[in-house]
Amino acid sequence: MRSPILKRILHFAAAFAIVLAIVLVYRRVLPVNATTVALTLLLAILAVSTFWGMAVSVAMSVAAMLAFNYYFLPPVGALTVRDPQNWVALVAFLVVAVIASQLSTTARQRAADALARQRDIGKLYSFSQGLLESRNVMELVNRIPRQIVDVFEVGAAALYLAEKQKVYRSGPVVPQLDTESLKAYMTREEPVIDLANSVCFLSVRLGVQPVGTLGISGTMLSRQTLEAIGTLVAIAMEHARALEQLGQTEAAREAEKLRTALLDAVTHALRTPLTSIKASVTNLISNPNLAGDQRQELLTIINEESDRLNRLVGEAAEMARLDAGEVELNVEPNPIDHVITAALEHCRNSLANRTVNVKIAPGLPRVKADVARAREVLVHLIENANQYSPPDQPITITAEADGNFVVTSVADRGAGIDDPEQTLIFEKFYRGKDQRYSVEGTGMGLPIAKAIVEAHGGSIHLTSQRGQGSVFSFTLPIDRGRPLQTPAQP
Repeated sequence: MRSPILKRILHFAAAFAIVLAIVLVYRRVLPVNATTVALTLLLAILAVSTFWGMAVSVAMSVAAMLAFNYYFLPPVGALTVRDPQNWVALVAFLVVAVIASQLSTTARQRAADALARQRDIGKLYSFSQGLLESRNVMELVNRIPRQIVDVFEVGAAALYLAEKQKVYRSGPVVPQLDTESLKAYMTREEPVIDLANSVCFLSVRLGVQPVGTLGISGTMLSRQTLEAIGTLVAIAMEHARALEQLGQTEAAREAEKLRTALLDAVTHALRTPLTSIKASVTNLISNPNLAGDQRQELLTIINEESDRLNRLVGEAAEMARLDAGEVELNVEPNPIDHVITAALEHCRNSLANRTVNVKIAPGLPRVKADVARAREVLVHLIENANQYSPPDQPITITAEADGNFVVTSVADRGAGIDDPEQTLIFEKFYRGKDQRYSVEGTGMGLPIAKAIVEAHGGSIHLTSQRGQGSVFSFTLPIDRGRPLQTPAQP
């Protein structure tokens, strides 16, 4: 790569060569009057000043004036000037050349400055966009140095925060950006640029309060760009703090809603079995001489309602384990009809005489699933359809392939679910507003089913229309390593 001195020498040489070329063309190839020569030389000087700067164009102007006098003003071939008008022409030529060079150089510098400002504005915009993606303060303070290094192409960046008493860095560790130096420049109101060490410092302020220092090493940025960076960093930190506080407020509100829903669900779900147990025990205590069949009936009620309470507590515990990701799946290739058959067998008593239609597409591949867990999902969906649809209406279970998944659906002909409620139906403890007090349940069945399906790598969704019923569908991944199962219809 050429050195700056060699490049400058080449520029001077090229400028003189241009003057010589113009002289040769007009002397030997295309004879013209002196005015045309002067104008041509001026145009060449303007072009040189635009590309190579003021110093080269001034030297070229002097060389052009001498060449113009020697070759085109009488007496030709001598530097002597006899006619006073020619003196005026030469001085005017030199003055015009120098002024034009200065104007051209100034315009070129201004254009370069404008282009540099445009590039800086583009970088500042990219920098601000990157900062505003952060949703909390900790993510932001780690992102700021990295964004500065990436966007502004500097060597290293360091952000010191007084509140944390900690420095966040990106790029190589630079001795000049040590913690003590960053602390020392925190109270400075103006950016500090150290050209000797190629580092700069600027205070980060929220309002008038300094909260930290930003140090940058490597490429030197303009003072205006540094001030803009400081402003953007402060705005981004304030934005992140506001979002964090809003998130905490929203989390507290959601926690309160969850506690209310949990209390409502637990109160409703536990009151009925506890009432039955309490009534049966009270009857046994107050009537010690009850007949044997009556005692047996009351004990049976106590036993059944105790099982019901145990099941409710078990659902809550399972929901907690699923949320914590503590449930392990025993995933193996299995036909989906095995899952459907097992679920229907489990729901036999609760379904009673209800009609259940099962439609399994022929030639379905096996699915990768934990059969016990997949059966649990289907049981929740079947019991949900059984509870929320009239007893004389059938339930339809279907299974079909869709890309890399087998889709299993449970359709009922119940009242259906309104659109606003469909987005909430898989939330923990949520129960339909029209059935929450008329249908037993805790609102944990569908969230449990959703958590199990997603643990398999599948998804679950609802399609429902008011007055037409609902269809709950879930997917399980296909086992590509096994052949198609034999078509079956349970």
